[in-house]
Amino acid sequence: MTDTAPAPAAWPRWQRNAVIMAVIVVGLFVVEAVDAALNYSLDQDGIVPRTVSGLPGILWAPFLHVDFAHLIANVLPGAILGFILLMAGRFLAVTAVVWLVSGFGVWLIAPAGTVTVGASGIIFGWLTYLIVRGLFNRRFLQVLGGLALLVVYGGTLWGVLPQGGSVSWQGHLFGAIGGVLAAWMLASADRRAPRGQLEQVTTGAR
Repeated sequence: MTDTAPAPAAWPRWQRNAVIMAVIVVGLFVVEAVDAALNYSLDQDGIVPRTVSGLPGILWAPFLHVDFAHLIANVLPGAILGFILLMAGRFLAVTAVVWLVSGFGVWLIAPAGTVTVGASGIIFGWLTYLIVRGLFNRRFLQVLGGLALLVVYGGTLWGVLPQGGSVSWQGHLFGAIGGVLAAWMLASADRRAPRGQLEQVTTGAR
């Protein structure tokens, strides 16, 4: 008879999600450090409105920031909301919808000749998704959670309104729209899914 070592205990879900969010944050700082070392030349790969060459910027813009102050301003709320979304589930699906809607919105209506960078559109989308998902899912606790986030971050939503300066309110607006769209799409998909499949999607790792 041979002795076998006990299997290592799996990390609690909140720890795994905290590590995932930390890796994302560290990755953004690494990209920004490289960008700074290159005299911020990578920022030219952001979204250039209504140009074919500016379309790839939809993919790259959330990784790029004007400077470290811009990055930190996005990381502080983004890390919290991203962690909450990881705990809530549907992180990849929500992020994909928000990413595309926000990016294409900027590409369509941002001022000509500008270059838009930053992850704020995705952050606005995460926020609106978490605020409204309970309404679409018809779940009381999710509605309460959304109200709590509205109290804490509701003032941020003024950023979807047109404003001067270099702030991309277009990204904020379409990111927020993307969050609501994601909540509607995923709630509709859940209502169509068989009960067993829904439980597997809702409780499984994301």
